[in-house]
This record gives sequence, structure tokens and C-alpha cells, in this order.
Amino acid sequence: MVGLLSACRRRWKWIAFALLLLALLLGWKAWVDTMDDPVVRRAEIALPGLAEPVTVALISDIHVAGPDMPPSRLARIVEQVNALEPDVVMIAGDLVSEKRTATHIYAPAEVVAPLGELRAPLGTVLVPGNHDHWFDWPALRAEAEAAGIRILQNEAAVIGPLVVGGVDDAYTRRDDLSETLRQMRGLEGGRLILTHSPDVTPQVPADISLVLAGHTHCGQIRFPLLGAPATMSRYGDRFACGVVEEGGKTVVTGAGLGTSLLPIRFGTRAEIWVVELVPDISGKT
Repeated sequence: MVGLLSACRRRWKWIAFALLLLALLLGWKAWVDTMDDPVVRRAEIALPGLAEPVTVALISDIHVAGPDMPPSRLARIVEQVNALEPDVVMIAGDLVSEKRTATHIYAPAEVVAPLGELRAPLGTVLVPGNHDHWFDWPALRAEAEAAGIRILQNEAAVIGPLVVGGVDDAYTRRDDLSETLRQMRGLEGGRLILTHSPDVTPQVPADISLVLAGHTHCGQIRFPLLGAPATMSRYGDRFACGVVEEGGKTVVTGAGLGTSLLPIRFGTRAEIWVVELVPDISGKT
């Protein structure tokens, strides 16, 4: 009997040790996924109407807030983006986070200041996200404009060889795709939609073949085999992550830089997308 009890104790000690080791490994992975430098992902996309190649750096979901995304960390990421030498930087919304788990909420000027250091010949273009509207969008917009960032809210602009339609946030129902398309009409260049949520994609007409978006964080927490508990998209995983080609359109949905709700990533990494746009020689218009 004594031997049996001793064997049980040893077994439980090994089980406890294994569980502790597993917890440490999971904690280490969550730390790396949350705090490591963003992964640079690349795509080359042929864009109808484009007269010359252009390199786009796409970032989104910055969510400046403590503990995981102070302005100092964003400043380092800006240096990483600049080192990629893009022609234009596009930000698909959510500069801030007001999550309840935040250890520090930063003022709009502190949030935007690092973004003012982005360097690209064609500038930086921004559409707002849901957290920007929930926080203080007028103040964020004023700071961004003072930093030289071009804001598009259901508007279109010619950016070098591109015609960019910037659609406001669909999650908070501020999107007006029809007005954006109206403003794009008649402008010359390779046409694309920049928006926070990829959920506008099914309504984008066939003659616009590219949508750049964020919002989903690729799930932020994504378990092996099980996937992500939530993507904050009405379409689930359909447009949730990376490059998706559907119905003649290409959607690039970035995983973002920061976090929302919880200051943790697991199974997903922060991302900078470098999208090399090249003229479409297939004859599409």
C-alpha cells in the first residue's frame, strides 16, 4: 500500500511538472506573438489601370495603449516600415485602444506622433477604424492631418499612379461605399479600396479588383486545429487573414500591430504587409 501511494505521488509530481512546463511554454509563445517585431509579409498583385509599379506598405490595428503598444514601440515599428522603402504607406484604421485591460491610455498627440515619422514618397493615407470613432476621432484626425497624413472618409484621392477609395468603418456603420465609388469615377489610375473592415468586399464592384483592410487581427488568438474563437467579421474566416482571392477580387487583410480587448496574441503575429502592385498586362480594365 505504501509503495502504491509513493508511486501515485511521483506520478502526480510529474504531471504537475509537465503542466507547469506547458504553462511556461504557452506563456513564452504568447509573449513572443504579442511583443516580437512585426512579421513582414509580401504579395505581388497585378492591378488593372496601373501605369507603373508601386510599393504599398499596409499596416492596421495599431491600438496604441499600455502595456503592449506604447508610443515608443510604435516608433520602432515606424523605423521598420521606413526601412522597407515603400512608395506609400496605407493605414487601415484603429490607431488607438481603450480596452479595459489597458494599463495606460495615451493622448491623441502621443498616439499620432510616431506616425508622423513615416517616410514614403507618396505619403501616408489613413482610414479610421471603429476604435478611433469610439475614442476621440476628431482629435485623432486633427493630429494626423497636422502630421501630414492624408485622411479618407468615404472619399477618393489620386495617390501617384493609384486611385484610392477610402471607405469609413463598416463595423460602426459609418461606411458609404456608394459615395466613395462616385468620387472614384472618372479618376485615372490603378483603383483600389482602403478600408478598416474587409466586410465591404462583397459589395465592391467587379471593376475594382483590390481591397486592403485590417480589423480582424487574423483572430488575434488562434488555436491549432480549432482556429480563432472570433474574427469580428460577419463573414467569419472568409476575409479574416492574409491574401484572399474571390470573384475576381483580391483582398489583403492584415493581422494588425497591436491588440484589442486583451493585450495578448497567440497563434498570430503582428504584420506589416508589403504589397507590390504591378501593371496588369492581361488586358483587364
